[in-house]
Amino acid sequence: MAVRACGLIIYRRLQPAPSSKVTDSIEYLLLQTSYGSHHWTPPKGHVDPGEDDLQTAFRETQEEAGLQASQLTLIEGYRKELHYPVHGKPKTVVYWLAEMKDCNAEIKLSEEHQAFQWLKLEDACKFAEYEDMQAMLKEVHQFLCSRE
Repeated sequence: MAVRACGLIIYRRLQPAPSSKVTDSIEYLLLQTSYGSHHWTPPKGHVDPGEDDLQTAFRETQEEAGLQASQLTLIEGYRKELHYPVHGKPKTVVYWLAEMKDCNAEIKLSEEHQAFQWLKLEDACKFAEYEDMQAMLKEVHQFLCSRE
């Protein structure tokens, strides 16, 4: 059976410069793992027994980034499943999209991560090495742009 994990793609909106588009002020939160290849990823983790997927996404976000569900606004209409092998076993990761209510809220990392960055789309895609993650970030950005 596939390993199942869930997480949130978290973004914040900075005050845009008068000449810029609103979507230029969007930054995405990526965390750098303190294990393995130190890859960058949104907060996510394995589903615990008795939890539904969305509960897992919020619990993992609190554990890994120190953000409470009350600090985030879940964005309706976006849910994405990624499927890829990890150590030869299939893995499914389900992501939702959430906006920070306070763009200056403190991020508190767990021991699982050693750094975090708020990144504009282009940089977020550079940090996220995996093609499916890059494609999902671009898809999220397009989704947000279409809602403006």
